[in-house]
Amino acid sequence: MSIKRAAEYQEHLSNGKVKCCLCPHYCMIDEGGFGKCGARENNNGELFAASYGSVTSIALDPIEKKPLYMFYPGRKIVSIGSFGCNFNCPFCQNYNISKEYRGIKAEQMTPALIAEVAKQSVVDGNIGIAYTYNEPLIGYEFVLDCSKAIRKEGLMNVLVTNGYINEEPLQKLLPYIDALNIDIKAITKRTYKEFGGTLDTVKNTIEIASKICHVEVTTLIIPNVNENDIEEIAKWLSEINPEIPYHLSRFFPRYKYSDREPTPLNVMYRAKEEAEKHLKSVFLGNM
Repeated sequence: MSIKRAAEYQEHLSNGKVKCCLCPHYCMIDEGGFGKCGARENNNGELFAASYGSVTSIALDPIEKKPLYMFYPGRKIVSIGSFGCNFNCPFCQNYNISKEYRGIKAEQMTPALIAEVAKQSVVDGNIGIAYTYNEPLIGYEFVLDCSKAIRKEGLMNVLVTNGYINEEPLQKLLPYIDALNIDIKAITKRTYKEFGGTLDTVKNTIEIASKICHVEVTTLIIPNVNENDIEEIAKWLSEINPEIPYHLSRFFPRYKYSDREPTPLNVMYRAKEEAEKHLKSVFLGNM
């Protein structure tokens, strides 16, 4: 049975509509409808966190898999995911839980149970919980409640996110978060618009989070999409902090880009050289 949890950051409108104020989409949701993310539902004029407690994926992963290379390297972390996403990237690596999730099986778990799982896994090298696989911030309330429960156990919270969230909810959550890997997909507003978001919001999230938490950044390099953006992204990151670790991930055919070729290795090596002009720690992934 699903767990009912009223959504935070909502505004009641006329005719039973409700406005979600969690991310910059500001979805106007009719009675019985969902936001663009699929995880926030209008039920009788009240916005609810539809994915609250629904765990579709759970695993004990190496921390480096997030990827976080400079945050407790060599340790492990319990990773959990739910369903839905507020972007529509045609190359999504986890599209089965982020976009095509209707009817997917999910285990219902409370924050207390999540904390217990994390605590029991300490013997296996676990340091806490990573909210990942789908976009965790659309399940804001569950992440917030779990993060508080995890902190009470003396363990850590990690977010793997697209960074597409409004500043007020972000500021409320960050005191409970220890590390983030934030995905920056491109450096042009046009490309972000195609993927369903805004570049300025993601940049703002990186800037804010890097002042409070350990932050690492990832870009999936896709031929003919963003392969020429890497040096400019790295230069911008260096203006925040040249110590920010930057992960360059190799694209493989997936979802709506299943007919495309993988990123050539020479493109990956060139991107690393370009990023290293500005940043001290640049890593290649999916190689």
